[in-house]
Amino acid sequence: MSSEARVDSVAVISFERGRSTAEQIAEALDTDCRTVEIYPYGDGVFERVWDYDGIVALMASGIVVRRIAPLLDGKWTDPAVVAVDAERTWAIPLVGGHHGANRLAREIGSAGPVPAVTTATDAAGKQGVEARAAALGATIETPDSTVATNLAVRDGDLGPVERLDGPRAVLVDGDVTVLRRTDAGEIVIGTGCRSGTDAGTCRQAWLDALEATDRDRSDVEFVATGTLKSDEPGLREAAASLDLGVVAFERETLERFEGPSDSRARELLDWPGIAEASAIAGGRNHELLAEKRTVEDSVTVAVGR
Repeated sequence: MSSEARVDSVAVISFERGRSTAEQIAEALDTDCRTVEIYPYGDGVFERVWDYDGIVALMASGIVVRRIAPLLDGKWTDPAVVAVDAERTWAIPLVGGHHGANRLAREIGSAGPVPAVTTATDAAGKQGVEARAAALGATIETPDSTVATNLAVRDGDLGPVERLDGPRAVLVDGDVTVLRRTDAGEIVIGTGCRSGTDAGTCRQAWLDALEATDRDRSDVEFVATGTLKSDEPGLREAAASLDLGVVAFERETLERFEGPSDSRARELLDWPGIAEASAIAGGRNHELLAEKRTVEDSVTVAVGR
């Protein structure tokens, strides 16, 4: 499970002269759980691939905009669309940034292009509600509300997702995003890591922390961290290897849920200790089940519920 929208099928469209570049981009996007196909540019090609989860077009963004304009229906149903220039300088999410295009642009970055992400939350280095929903394995029941709640994310005012157990009737205003899920774990792994920490170290640290609390992977709802560490490749890769989403909390939220242990993050970066604070913020009851432990002086882990 990713912390961003799943993109299980991708069509890469290019002119014949860009075939080799298209193959490199397709290789960068290829995973065991994703289908990637290359299509030559021509009349009707966008219509033919519109049912893919994502489309990467290797051509000028103006061409893409003109071709897809008649096909657009709504951001909750349209595929994620990314334009990549012929020189592989930029990967530009044009449609569905929060619905997979930002993710594709970042993945394409391994083939050279710089992701030109413009969605407000991502530009501010924060995690929008669509990404949080994906990390929680949840669906958004009130999609029109996400404009307001993502603005709150950008401004640091949203905080953690509140949880209600049912049966219960809930009356909400139009600026409340309601997430629904049916299969939730009972604990949250809160974690921080040094820059460059590899996935294997993160993964083993988490598994050891679970074993110490007599829990296992099936008990975990998601991995929680701070936006300061949300783009660490090792952390992301470790979470993906365990099929767990990553929820990244802003500094303002972590300040509200600071844990009991001393932290070098506070000393060096003026951030609360990320492992404990994110475990408490993410837990259903905002409780700390296990205080942080440090592994190889590179990973901190705490368990919340």
